[in-house]
Amino acid sequence: MRTFALTMFCAVALSGFTANSASAIAPFQAVFIKEYINDHPNEEFAKMVKTKAKCHICHQGKKIGPHHNAYGKHLVELLDAKTDKKDVEKIKAALATVAEMHSDPEDDKSPTYGELIAKGELPGGDLEKAKEEPKEE
Repeated sequence: MRTFALTMFCAVALSGFTANSASAIAPFQAVFIKEYINDHPNEEFAKMVKTKAKCHICHQGKKIGPHHNAYGKHLVELLDAKTDKKDVEKIKAALATVAEMHSDPEDDKSPTYGELIAKGELPGGDLEKAKEEPKEE
C-alpha cells in the first residue's frame, strides 16, 4: 500500500512539473521576434520586448500559461500549441492575420496590432498591466 501511495504521489508531482510546459510556446515567440522585433527601428522597444516583456507579448498575469491578453487570444484561435509549434509558415501567417486586426474590435478606427508594434507598443497593452492577474471572466 505504501508503494502504491508513493507511486501515485510521484505521478501527481511529475504531472505538475510538466503541465505548463507548453503554455508559452518558445517557437511562437521566436517567430514573432524575428518578424517584428529584430529589425524594429526603436531599439529600446526591441530590447524591452526581448528582455522584459517576453511571454507577456501574448499572455496576461504572473502564471503565464492559462491567461492570454487580447492579442494572444486571437493567436490561440489560429494556432495549436502542440501541432503548430514547428510550422514556421503557419505561425507567420497567423501573426500576419492578427497584425491586421484592430486592437479594439468594436472600433474600426482603432490601431491594428501591427500598427501598435510599429509604433513601439506591445500589441497586448502596457507591460505593467500585462503582468497583473486578469480579472475573473
